[in-house]
Formats: sequence, C-alpha cells, structure tokens
Amino acid sequence: MSEDTATEATPAAGDGATGAAAPEGMPGAKAGKAAVADVEEAMKDVVDPELGINVVDLGLLYGVHVDDDNVATLDMTLTSAACPLTDVIEDQARSALTTGPGGGLVNEMRINWVWLPPWGPDKITDEGREQLRALGFNV
Repeated sequence: MSEDTATEATPAAGDGATGAAAPEGMPGAKAGKAAVADVEEAMKDVVDPELGINVVDLGLLYGVHVDDDNVATLDMTLTSAACPLTDVIEDQARSALTTGPGGGLVNEMRINWVWLPPWGPDKITDEGREQLRALGFNV
C-alpha cells in the first residue's frame, strides 16, 4: 500500500496572494493552462538541499498534471521517506511555478508525495549523474 499524502502549496504570506487562483481578468491570473513540459522545465530550478542537484535530474518528479484551472499537481518522491526537507522543496517548487512575471507559470500547485515506486539511483537522469560525479559521487 502506498502512503500518499497531498500538500497544497500556496503563495507565501506577505506577497499579496491569498492562495486561491486569481479570477480571470485579474492580475496574476493565467489564461489557459501551462504545458507539462514547461512545468517540468521550471522544476529544474528546484534543488535538493542536501545534494545540490535539481529534483528533475535526481528523478524525484514522477509526474505532472495541469488541470483546466491551471493548477499543477506534482507527483514527487524523496530519496528517503524520513527526509525532513519537504517544506524546503515545497517552497522552492511554489516559487518556481507560481511567481514571476505575470503571476507565474501556474495559478496554484500541489505536491502529492508518493512512495511507490520507491526512489532509487536508477531514476537519476544522465545529466544528474554527471552533476553527481562532478561532486565526487560514484554513480
């Protein structure tokens, strides 16, 4: 059985956002929906705080869905279920996807933490392996 948990990420307090998507025609509202490839590319700005490699190349991003309201749901895992850094990764993901010119790539994002299939080194991309080797890891 999988112990999936979902976390809704909302913009940080003090940035003028309430956590809800802005209505059409309002500043910060995105027309249409973001492409999955664009969300995946933006997630390369999210760096694992322990390894210093982005979560995409580490193979921690299992899937992306963007609904008609331009809300992204990310299926992600961690190298260990005991990792205490989920908040750091969520904050980075929120920043990468919901902030920037025009309000960001998506209106809102959620992370669905999944543990099956378990993460393993086989999930690391070739680029991620090169980055880890440059840091002295033998992968």
